Amino acid sequence: MHERSSVGDLANVLKRELDRYSPGGKLPSSRALVERFRVSPVTVSRALAQLAAEGLVVTRPGAGAFRTEPRTHAPAPGDTSWQEVALSADAAAELVPRTVDASGVLATLAAPPPGVVEFNGGYLHPSLQPERAMAAALARAGRRPGAWSRPPTDGLPELREWFARGLGGSIGAADVLITAGGQSALTTALRALAPPGAPVLVESPTYPGMLAIARAAGLRPVPVPVDAQGVRPDLLAAAFRATGARLFICQPLFQNPTGAVLSAERRPDVLRIAREAGAFVVEDDFARRMAHDDAGPLPSPLAADDHDGVVVHVSSLTKVTSASLRVGMLAARGPVSERLRAIHVVDTFFVPRPLQEAALELVGAPAWSRHLRTVSTELTARREAMAVALRVGLPELSLPHIPAGGYHLWLRLPDGADETALLSAALRAGVALAPGRPYFCAEPPAGYLRLSFAGVAGTAEIAEGVRRLRTACDELT
Repeated sequence: MHERSSVGDLANVLKRELDRYSPGGKLPSSRALVERFRVSPVTVSRALAQLAAEGLVVTRPGAGAFRTEPRTHAPAPGDTSWQEVALSADAAAELVPRTVDASGVLATLAAPPPGVVEFNGGYLHPSLQPERAMAAALARAGRRPGAWSRPPTDGLPELREWFARGLGGSIGAADVLITAGGQSALTTALRALAPPGAPVLVESPTYPGMLAIARAAGLRPVPVPVDAQGVRPDLLAAAFRATGARLFICQPLFQNPTGAVLSAERRPDVLRIAREAGAFVVEDDFARRMAHDDAGPLPSPLAADDHDGVVVHVSSLTKVTSASLRVGMLAARGPVSERLRAIHVVDTFFVPRPLQEAALELVGAPAWSRHLRTVSTELTARREAMAVALRVGLPELSLPHIPAGGYHLWLRLPDGADETALLSAALRAGVALAPGRPYFCAEPPAGYLRLSFAGVAGTAEIAEGVRRLRTACDELT
């Protein structure tokens, strides 16, 4: 049984049995629960922690778990309807309302019910995560002298140097700022580079989390279409002229969701167009460490070819490790660096030192390169398995591009297909999907789905998920 479901099952059993114990009564020991239910000590510990979080038991180190006193009736909830007026009044004075639709982000963060195939995930399945290497790195980091002391606000010098070496070009450690993951870095960049109400150019389609950040900052996302070679320079130049924007956000490598790679011919055009517009380019290099076996030599980051401080570079360790290893970076040169640092320190002070130390230990260990090779091989096999299964089992779904990196496929639905109805039917059939609509900041040209192959257990589960999706499509015909 999956660890997550077994924890919930054990917690439910223990809840039903709580009436056997008087308030303050001691529950069976962890060892007894392990033997009785034939689960791991970790499962028992997590189940008891769940009960403790709900206020049903209290755990005392070295003594065990005890039933708490019965709850008294909670007071009736207050009247919060006044907040609608207050929040609406604030929005009326804003150039661009900052109400945030987080549905596109939540679609890749929410865990589906047990038994549902997770094609909507945004992170590696636990079997692909370097759990042993991360645990060992964290243990070593905890033993470092000063591991719990306050770190420099810009980040540990050694970690900044490691990120800078990976960027190449003229980027040095002094140009790097350590952030709490890529999402935090993007939030800092957008706040630093554009005032509320300003237009910001984005690829279309693009990562929903980016659109959510922009709108939360009061910015106006303006779409620039992407094709198989990345963003179209002619349309990018036209968008700069039409809007007066001073910021363009892009993912030049394995773009989310299309998987496109910005072509060698277009790379200098993008930098030139932005420079002529007096604009910054935020480069979200989220998938560089998730290249597939057949990707070939990767193009260098745009930041490595940038000599005029046009590019603000963002990358992270999170996607290729674990959602909880939230360590990323911003790299920029020139006066903008000081603004980025000021906003970062005001928002977060600094990234916790133990996490930075653990990241350093991880990327410096021999297991790091082995992990990257394993991920590359596994993602390649899963991508191929999903592509073949879709072509055989769902030929009506168009798969225009098979990426050589990243963790998902981008599918176009047949004309007239109801995206929302398909999502609901798929969930009834036991497979969770990511809808295409949140990836567009304007009206989408068609219905789309993004299917992740990284968040499932393996190729057998991919085959089963596609079979269930076939069932959902048949239900709607």
